[in-house]
Amino acid sequence: MSDDPWLTDEQQRVWRAFLRMSGQLNESIERDMQQTGGMPHAYYLILAMLSESPDRSLRMNQLAEAVRSSQSRVSHAVSRLEESGWVRRMPAPGDKRGQVAELTQAGYERLLELAPGHARVVKTTMFDPLTPAQLANFQDICTTILQAMADRGITSDCPPAPPC
Repeated sequence: MSDDPWLTDEQQRVWRAFLRMSGQLNESIERDMQQTGGMPHAYYLILAMLSESPDRSLRMNQLAEAVRSSQSRVSHAVSRLEESGWVRRMPAPGDKRGQVAELTQAGYERLLELAPGHARVVKTTMFDPLTPAQLANFQDICTTILQAMADRGITSDCPPAPPC
């Protein structure tokens, strides 16, 4: 590693391409979820993380970690999802201050409606353009960067479920 703090021209091109790709991918997924699902992608992620958790429930702080968001943003989102009947909030057992978010059956059914379209957008936008070798290389690159970040203490370990 060089002591030079500046990016090389090649690194700058890769960094800018990554930012452009990441931003446009997120915009595409967000736009589709708003149009087809009538909700922000962040709300969909909450439903997905709850669906993959034991008893379809998580403590609010665990849910915030799973979706990589602040507890206040997740609390606001859960309130909106409660209004739709897709999530319910309950006191955490043995903890007067803690709360648990639980996916309702209606929320699970809504997730099942949205999941195929979401997967289609992710697949066609991100994966279809890649060859099998590029996909394997991309996974290796992502894993290498995430591990280097974890080694430096920059990120915590991801929960076993996506979006890691």
